[in-house]
Amino acid sequence: MTASVRRIFLPLCLLLLAGCATQPGVRSDPRDPWERMNRGTYRFNDAFDRAIAKPVARGYRKVTPQFVQKGIGNFLDNLEYPVVMVNDLLQGQFKAFGSDTGRLLLNTTVGIGGLLDPATAAGLEKNDRDFGQTLGKWGLRTGPYLVIPFLGPSDIRDAVGRVGDVYSDPRHYIRNNWVSWGLWGLGAVNTRARFLDADAAISGAYDPYAFIRSAYLQHRDYKVHGGQSAGEEDQEEKMMEEAGEDQAAPAAAAPKPSPESPSSPTPSPPAQSPQQPPPQTAPPH
Repeated sequence: MTASVRRIFLPLCLLLLAGCATQPGVRSDPRDPWERMNRGTYRFNDAFDRAIAKPVARGYRKVTPQFVQKGIGNFLDNLEYPVVMVNDLLQGQFKAFGSDTGRLLLNTTVGIGGLLDPATAAGLEKNDRDFGQTLGKWGLRTGPYLVIPFLGPSDIRDAVGRVGDVYSDPRHYIRNNWVSWGLWGLGAVNTRARFLDADAAISGAYDPYAFIRSAYLQHRDYKVHGGQSAGEEDQEEKMMEEAGEDQAAPAAAAPKPSPESPSSPTPSPPAQSPQQPPPQTAPPH
């Protein structure tokens, strides 16, 4: 087993052995049976992000000109694009595979190694596919929601899919460790810098953990099914019903009038003027 595979499976095995209990007194989400464990990992990731990842990303954005950031982003996207092409084939998307092959060749040559993006201007659409999505297309269910140390939100299916993504990424086959790890590190910093603008929305959420979980699961479901699954629709409907019950609780707790006290009379509708016809009721659609 290579070092890359061990780095992926070791955190996963440790998390699976850590326990599956949810926080007491908190309404559990059926997609997240390991919520207590996941929240602990989320707090660890958040502390690491505040102490290291976010300051580095802010410094990178501050000292790097915008056009250089865009060029680095284009270069990394182009470097990782074989992952998309492999999953094109695995999903039977042969037309997309031809388009993505042309995109990779055009950006690598005319685009100076991917620093520029002439393929988009030429009408070659940029796709986003990974092995976790491919497993979903094959019918594999997501499994429980999972927060992985340093890597963030995932689920069991996507955690397994990361292994396929690593072996499809050209950076895995670079034998010079300084170059390989440098590219991985640059990719991590660039990705974190891209998400700096989303920090305000996350920090403003009542429960950032639940906010990220919901956003991640819905995004992944959309990538696999092209829309919202029936399971998520049922879950959201249930949550809305429960929210309605919570809002109705104060009204139900209001004191009822005693039998001796007269009830409030029901107001009668205003009298219609004899010169004007009564208002027409719109027919049901």
